[in-house]
Amino acid sequence: MSVSPPLPLLKRISPGLWVGLVWFAAALGPLVKYILMPPRREYSLSYPRQGLDPLSAKLLLAIAFALVLTGCVLLRRRTSLGYGLLLAGTVASTLAWRQDEIPPAQYLGVDVALCYVAATRPRRSSLNAAAAALATLPCYVLLRQGLGIQDSGVIPEPYIALTVVIGWLVGNSLRQSQLHTEELHAQAAAQAVTAERLRIAREMHDTVAHSIGIIALQAGAAARVIETQPDKAREAMRAVEKTGRETLSGLRRMLGALRQADREADRDADREPDPAADEAADEARKPAPLHPSAGLADVERLATTTTAAGVRVEVWWQGRRRPLPADIDLAAFRIVQESVTNVVRHSGADSCQVTIGYGEDELTIEVRDRGKGTCADAEHDTGYGLIGMRERITLLHGHFTAGPGRGGGFLVAARLPLPAATATATTRAIETKAGAAAG
Repeated sequence: MSVSPPLPLLKRISPGLWVGLVWFAAALGPLVKYILMPPRREYSLSYPRQGLDPLSAKLLLAIAFALVLTGCVLLRRRTSLGYGLLLAGTVASTLAWRQDEIPPAQYLGVDVALCYVAATRPRRSSLNAAAAALATLPCYVLLRQGLGIQDSGVIPEPYIALTVVIGWLVGNSLRQSQLHTEELHAQAAAQAVTAERLRIAREMHDTVAHSIGIIALQAGAAARVIETQPDKAREAMRAVEKTGRETLSGLRRMLGALRQADREADRDADREPDPAADEAADEARKPAPLHPSAGLADVERLATTTTAAGVRVEVWWQGRRRPLPADIDLAAFRIVQESVTNVVRHSGADSCQVTIGYGEDELTIEVRDRGKGTCADAEHDTGYGLIGMRERITLLHGHFTAGPGRGGGFLVAARLPLPAATATATTRAIETKAGAAAG
């Protein structure tokens, strides 16, 4: 789960509301003057004093207000329709006042809407919207002549057209900046996933090398005592078989998951990944190398070290603790290590609770704190910490969530499936072979 910080108040206001505020502010000014000011014959801001005297003019102005209000409501969900209604309402308002030109102040609402269209829609759609705004200006000139509205001699169309162009340029710049930022985030997230896979590969390499070393030692010991102490030789060979099977099983799981992830990446190459942070913080965040046998057995040591650093870590064990496959054991420790580091660096809490549950078919991990940090803060400073955890859990076919806890603070939870059936079958096979050899 990805959590984002709350948006600033200005960004939380819908674009339709911004457009409506601009348009209605320009439209209500002359209307207030028409109602409150004493009658005069001359023009006032290009609005004829008797412009709204006919009933048809009042009805047309009401229709214009309704069109613009509807367009503002639909601007986000149905952008093209909302934008078209806004243009139609602007023209209807100008006709209601029988003005010779569209007032530049009235057209600012259209410019704001065009800026939103250019910032959120593809370039082709935004260019069509800009062309419609520009075409409305000469079309109204023709409509004015057909209705016999007198020309005051002022030509504001070039200035209005300039505001239209500026509105489109501002919106298009915002869209290009957003696309560039998303591209950088996608590249950073992809690099984070690749770096996590390389680290997993190095850890698996160390684990395999450690297992082969154990196999070599046990096989050598069995060869030396096979004639004098056959029971110890048999025990050593059982250890060789068990270590070999566990290592091979872990390799198969990891390689199979990596191949599947690569196929999904090729199939969904255009999918946008989650945002990430800078590389410098990622280097500072990177955990120290672990011994090949490191795993959940080192959680207590991690808790002691973190407590000495000023954040008390309580570790709760649930279920029957037992040996785990090396890849699952190491992945579980990495989740705890990364989560505890997040608590120290971002939460502001003085304690956290780590719960590790051994189930029959899955291993559960929860790291909870009562601090004020957020998932977005952690991602920004750690450089892909949560992305790396999610990638590691996904490769092991597990489930990962991170977000605010119900009672406050932050919660990281992971579930890792355990190959219980495979382990049981392997144990039975070893026991069967041992019984046959003894017989």
